This record gives sequence, structure tokens and C-alpha cells, in this order.
Amino acid sequence: MELQQLRYVVAVAETKSFTRAAERCLVVQSALSHQIARLERELGGRLFDRTSRRVRLTAAGEAFLPAARQCLAAAERAVIDAAAALGEVRGRLALGVIPTVAAVDVPAALTRFHTRYPHVRIHLRQGHSLDLVEQVKHGDLDIAFLGLPATVEPRGVRAWELTRDRHVAVVAPDHPLAGETEVALRSLAAEVFVDFPADSAGRAQSDLAFEAAGIDREVALEVGAVDIMVRLVQQGLGVAMLPSRFVPRLTGVATIPVSDAPQRVEYVIWSRSDPRPAATAFLDLLDVPVDVAAGT
Repeated sequence: MELQQLRYVVAVAETKSFTRAAERCLVVQSALSHQIARLERELGGRLFDRTSRRVRLTAAGEAFLPAARQCLAAAERAVIDAAAALGEVRGRLALGVIPTVAAVDVPAALTRFHTRYPHVRIHLRQGHSLDLVEQVKHGDLDIAFLGLPATVEPRGVRAWELTRDRHVAVVAPDHPLAGETEVALRSLAAEVFVDFPADSAGRAQSDLAFEAAGIDREVALEVGAVDIMVRLVQQGLGVAMLPSRFVPRLTGVATIPVSDAPQRVEYVIWSRSDPRPAATAFLDLLDVPVDVAAGT
């Protein structure tokens, strides 16, 4: 059994096509098919059911696939660790960010990282804080930047607090509140809100603040992208609340400090287990200590 054969099996399983798998692996289809057939003979059974219209894993293939992925991951980690011992960082850095990350200039940090470690493949994914925590816990991401309510801490991962800030109201330039020097949540309660989707950490920060104040509000427009949120506010379709450290990069809106605003904490998180060398190098670039205690 060879690692290349395992790569071919994983590629076919993920693409559900021998043709697309061969394209992904940069080989001719006949060579890929030959190697998989050779492996099947060694195993004594078929890994795939093939028809003219589809390819799917057999029961043996379903049982084989998880271990094949683990073998490939272990082989990749062995190469990466050996290179790191020789002073060279290789491999992959999978990074997750929230739409309103403000404590770190992520593009600038990645540029510095790529200049210093050009052999690392960088993958960047945007998502909501709670989803990113799960992806780090499951190993899909190496590092993620989160924004959570002050009453919530990341669990099951290692975390480092980057900054704390408070939300401000974001309104259209011609909104009646635009000229105010400060506003209270009660004054905003009559407004129609544009906010993040329900059950997201970004939404929870505002929900908890209004709940603590005993005030109801209407969230009529739920969006996951900040640029769409801002455009809706610019058009006067609603108001929003966003972190104070993030809003200076916005244009075409007015911002107002909120006297009883919710507080947000930004974290960088990574796995409780030993991070890959690329993740360690990125955290070092940010001056984040890798060996902090993990959350429960």
C-alpha cells in the first residue's frame, strides 16, 4: 500500500468521479484507476461501486476512508515536523475570521507571514464566532479570530484575549440621531434594526444588552455580511450596532456612542492539542504565547 494510492482514493471519494479525481491529482485517469484497482486487489474487495453515471463508496470504502485520511495527515505532519526541526516552516495554515475582526489587521499579518514563510499554503475562511470555535476544535481550522460577548468565553480551545471594546450605534447620515453625542439603548429601541443572524455571537452581544436593560427591539433585517448591513443602514432601512474599533473603516454612515452599549471581547483561538508549526509561527508573529491554558 502506497501513500499515492491513499491520495487517489480520497480524491475519488471527495469528487465522486475518477475523471475529476485524476484532474485534481494531476495524473491521467488510467493511471489513477490502475492504482486504485491494484489497491483493491491487495485489500481483497472493491472500494467503489462504479456505473456510467456515478461513483460511490462501498461499505469497505466507507470503512477505509477515515483511516486513509488519517494516514495522509500523519505523513504530511511528519514532513512538516521534520522541516521545522531543520528550521523551515512548511505545510498549511487554515485561518478563520469573523466579518468584524478589528484587533488585528489580518491581510497585513498574512502578508508578513507569507513573506517570512513562503512555503506555507494559506487558507482563509470567514464565518461566525461560534462556528469558528467548532471548526478549530475539530481540526478544520488552525487559528480563528472571534468576537464574543463579555460574559462568554471560548470553550474547548486555547484562547488569548486581544482587545475589548463597546458597540456604537450606526445610522444613516441624515438620521435624526446622527448629530447626537451619545444615545441610550432605550432611545434606539423604537428603531428598526439591521443585525447579524439569530444565534450568532455577533447578534448575541446586542440581544443580551437589550435583554439586560429590559427593552424589546425589532430586528427586521438579518444579514451575515457587514457590507450589506452598512448599505441597508445607508439607505435608511434600519440602524445597527457594531464594535467601536471596527466602525472607523466604514464610510457613508454616522456613528454614535451608546451609553449602555454591550461590550465585546476579541480573541484569537487555536487547538488544545499541539498546533502545527505554521500555526505556532503565525501566533509567534502576533506575539501570542502558544502555551496558554485551554478553556474547559
